Amino acid sequence: MDEIEILTTNAQVAELAGQLTSETTIAVDLEADSMHNYQEKVCLIQISTLQRTVLIDPLAATDLSPLQAVFTNPAIRKIFHAADYDMRSLNRDFNLSVHGLFDTMICAQLLGEDRVGLADLLRKYFSVELNKKYQRADWSQRPLPVEMVSYAAEDTCHLHQLVAIFEERLEALGRMSWAAEEFTLMEEVRFAEIDGPLCLRFKGAGLLSRRERGVLEKLLQWREQEGARLNRPVYKILGNGPVMEIAQRMPKFPGDLRGIQNLTPRLVERHGRTLLNAVREGLNIPEAELPQFPRQPRRTKDPDFEGQVKALKKWRQQAAAEYALDPGVLINNAALEALASAKPQSTSDLSEVAGLKNWQKEVLGEGLLGVLA
Repeated sequence: MDEIEILTTNAQVAELAGQLTSETTIAVDLEADSMHNYQEKVCLIQISTLQRTVLIDPLAATDLSPLQAVFTNPAIRKIFHAADYDMRSLNRDFNLSVHGLFDTMICAQLLGEDRVGLADLLRKYFSVELNKKYQRADWSQRPLPVEMVSYAAEDTCHLHQLVAIFEERLEALGRMSWAAEEFTLMEEVRFAEIDGPLCLRFKGAGLLSRRERGVLEKLLQWREQEGARLNRPVYKILGNGPVMEIAQRMPKFPGDLRGIQNLTPRLVERHGRTLLNAVREGLNIPEAELPQFPRQPRRTKDPDFEGQVKALKKWRQQAAAEYALDPGVLINNAALEALASAKPQSTSDLSEVAGLKNWQKEVLGEGLLGVLA
């Protein structure tokens, strides 16, 4: 591969954006540093036209606004693979949005590919081997090693050829409209605004008592502060397992920390006193101020609803086999539950079912209504 150009100034980005306005298709990918820093950020943007691949260093070139005109122009196709995280990150870090998306992972799913990861697809169709170790690499390091630059360029330079293969197959199967709808939905995904106690977003916290959640909250607050102070991902400060076990045990003395899984003597020596202080603070939270999950309306047991969901899942299994698709790709569980709850009786009723896509109504509508009837 020829030497890859890396853009490091705002002027270079603006010049590239001007050049891209004459393109009809570009391939795009991002690399971030979520495994290595407290606040994850986009560290590299790869863009491939049919003629060349260019890398943008957003840690050096900080004004990416000139790309907005290109990214929002639906006449210029933007090829991504697994665009969900990219759509969210572009919006969060640079206030960029995308129209004219073409996602090759969505295509692979709608074509029933056994493996939909980019490395697997490039190996299958082009005999290209991507070194997966760079998926977890620190993309914030500068200068980037030559092998990481080459890896980043490989991520996008083959996507144009992959699109040609997938588009032809989707057209032949009559599924191009399915993909187009999925692309439009993907363009709108965003990171959710995070608010409220940290413990309410912690896996397993719902199984704890309110007092244990209070202790957990203090432990998580300390871990966040420590991660920010050291600029390290919080899981590298202390893993979720020991955090949960400490919240449940509520140790009061240094000896009580022994035996907690993955809490090594070194971690006890470094953080033991602070952890015990966090537990003490959690134990001292007034009862009325302890974290509490918002009350959800309790669903009464409904044998008819459960029977409908079961019947829909059984039908989905058969339909998925006919289309040679993963059942969850054909229609997910949330949509089946919405159908069982709404009980539509006609095709026009299907438009009122939350989460049901237009292509699913057209292709699966009659079958779904038949099961519900």
